[in-house]
Amino acid sequence: MTQQSLFKFLQPEGWKPASGYANGIMAEGTPIFLGGQIGWNGQQVFESDDLVAQVKQTLENIKEILAEAGASPDNVVRLTWYVVDKKDYLSRLRDVGEAYRSVFGKHFPSMTMIQVADLVEDQAKVEIEATAVLPKAG
Repeated sequence: MTQQSLFKFLQPEGWKPASGYANGIMAEGTPIFLGGQIGWNGQQVFESDDLVAQVKQTLENIKEILAEAGASPDNVVRLTWYVVDKKDYLSRLRDVGEAYRSVFGKHFPSMTMIQVADLVEDQAKVEIEATAVLPKAG
């Protein structure tokens, strides 16, 4: 059984397909809730001020935390992105997408992106919350 078959993607009939995200996902299993992650490494050091590099590091951080629960990016059902500069995000969407796929592959859960005035860490350009579901064994 593939990971994709463990979820039901919610796509109303007649709706134009979502691009790069899912409108909704239904899953059964153990929920995993991750607090907002930012683009610093495990030692809480930013290695870059670049948005795309921070996106990639943030997603890598999420992947590492999921691994602690025996999960992977394929178990993610929802991501909420907070960015401090929507124009920077949109102008670099192709690069952001490449960074995303390099960590999460072609798994596109439900996603929301919100521009915020600032994040707690001054150097952070993005913060991402994740919700995952670890399917029941068997």
